[in-house]
Amino acid sequence: MVSIQNISISFAGEKLFKDITFTVNPKERIGLAGKNGAGKTTLLRIIYGEYQPETGSVILPEGTEIGYLPQEKKIKSTKTVIEETLSVFTRVHQLKKKAEEISVELATRTDYESKSYLKLIELLNEINHQTDILSAEKAEGNAERVLKGLGFKQEEFLLPVNTFSFGWQMRIELAKLLLQQPGLLLLDEPTNHLDIDSIQWLESFLLTYRGAVILVSHDRTFLDTLTTRTIEINNGRIYDYKVPYSQYIELRNERIDQQKAAFDNQQDRLRQIERFIERFRYKASKAKQVQSRIKQLNKMDRISIDEIDNAAIRFSFPPAPRSGKVTVEGENVSKSYDGKEVLKNIDFQIIRGEKLSFVGRNGEGKSTLAKIIAGKLDYEGTLKYGNNVKIAYYAQDQWEMLEGEDTVFETLDKIATGDIRKRLTNILGSFLFQGDDINKKVKVLSGGEKARLSIAKLLLSPSNLLILDEPTNHLDLTSKDILKNALLQYEGTMIIVSHDRDFLEGLTTRHYEFKDKKIKEFRGDIREFLEKRKMERLSELEKNNPERKTVTKKESESKLMWKQKKEMDRKIRKLKNEASAIEEKIETLETELKQIQEKLSKPEEYKPEIEAGTLYKEYSGKETELNKLYESWEKVQADIEQLS
Repeated sequence: MVSIQNISISFAGEKLFKDITFTVNPKERIGLAGKNGAGKTTLLRIIYGEYQPETGSVILPEGTEIGYLPQEKKIKSTKTVIEETLSVFTRVHQLKKKAEEISVELATRTDYESKSYLKLIELLNEINHQTDILSAEKAEGNAERVLKGLGFKQEEFLLPVNTFSFGWQMRIELAKLLLQQPGLLLLDEPTNHLDIDSIQWLESFLLTYRGAVILVSHDRTFLDTLTTRTIEINNGRIYDYKVPYSQYIELRNERIDQQKAAFDNQQDRLRQIERFIERFRYKASKAKQVQSRIKQLNKMDRISIDEIDNAAIRFSFPPAPRSGKVTVEGENVSKSYDGKEVLKNIDFQIIRGEKLSFVGRNGEGKSTLAKIIAGKLDYEGTLKYGNNVKIAYYAQDQWEMLEGEDTVFETLDKIATGDIRKRLTNILGSFLFQGDDINKKVKVLSGGEKARLSIAKLLLSPSNLLILDEPTNHLDLTSKDILKNALLQYEGTMIIVSHDRDFLEGLTTRHYEFKDKKIKEFRGDIREFLEKRKMERLSELEKNNPERKTVTKKESESKLMWKQKKEMDRKIRKLKNEASAIEEKIETLETELKQIQEKLSKPEEYKPEIEAGTLYKEYSGKETELNKLYESWEKVQADIEQLS
């Protein structure tokens, strides 16, 4: 069990974490959640030991190893893929040496029942297990299995690592971690550089992984499939939910609603106390109660409402000009790179208004065909476009094509024409570039900001054939949802290359699977496609996963608690109305008593009433009534306080 104890850390003078404490149990699958900048990556680096907290500590059982996959890592290896992957097995010698040292110590000790002796035996068993995993006899076979699962082909094993793209190099780093099988695996956006096949292989691997896993991911399906616990970082604190991501979102929203209700109740209570203090501050008979209220105000813990990152791109695509019935048609389309054939004699037809996805392993030709249709690559064969087809193309590396020295505003201004130039500031605002942000140079933007700016460029000219190659890379979950909603409203024809199953679900209705230089058509939703290929068995997972049954029960309990809370709020509102009615009566009586006092101060004018005692009698009766109202008001306030 790994224990994170009272971790605190600051950046730029502001507390990022404040006394964070939680434990990670063996074999747990935890997803980290929180808005951008909340500190998810920082927390992983602290657990890994890369950052040192200002206070607190990370406590590891002896012999527990931690593996960490960052979002980015500089890799300069000149070894072959298989050599670099097998380099992790050099640890076998160190482990064997440690095992020998423990064996010698155990042989010389006689305190067989002591905790320290039993702990040494446990450590020796763990080291022997690690040695068995990393043994030379199994090493190469295991390495090949993992590399193939992550998308590498046998013939690529002997190619130098530095000949592969950054994304493929990160796959090698992931493979090395999986082969080491550390007791705690920390993965920061592990699916960023994987295709659907590789993601699903990784899911299968991690579902049976012997150690604990902590994940940061923008892939909702990946999180829901793997995790049974979600830890949210919010405003320096954590909220721990024993549920997967989607169910955590529901419970988080309930928590925020409850916080808002509690905050509103407390504000009402504060106003009532302040009103009481103001009203009775100068009444000697109420001095004790006033002082009590003042102390109550000073001691009261003020309720705050947790922040939710609601900042997200908000836009809709311009109306699509009408095109011919057949948007694009290909016959015998082929493409080779340096003599290597990627596509061979493929035929396809895309009809106006269709929403189509290209799926399959990386390197099978998805992006290649997208570029061919977009007019960005030469090819062999025939390609025919329908009448009045206007193409908008978003490349996978589109954000890298932006001019670094241009400002955000200049990037759009260079291609904007006509009246749209007057709306550039509004368009940029919709993509979260506000105020001075529009004057930032592109070269200083983050990957996510560059991705948003590239998508914004698509809006500047109406299109009826939209081609998007991995548009969700670098977008957070909220922005992905906004983009998906905008695409659902898009009236033209759409082609999407994506590995994001949750993003494609409900968006595309036809799919081309790329494999062995050919394409195969499938009609229906992406879920149906995956189920047909027996790539995903969520229903079986739910049946066999006892944690998910517990989740349903907890969710029901949470809803019951929320109903009880709503009933409590109703009672509080009723009492507050009662208090307000009493206050009105008090105010009326106080006015009437003041009027009687004025009469008593003018004996010549009101001599008959004074001599007859009627004014004194009236004053006494109203004063008695007023004191009873004070008591009633106090009782109602006490009831409100108790319920709050």
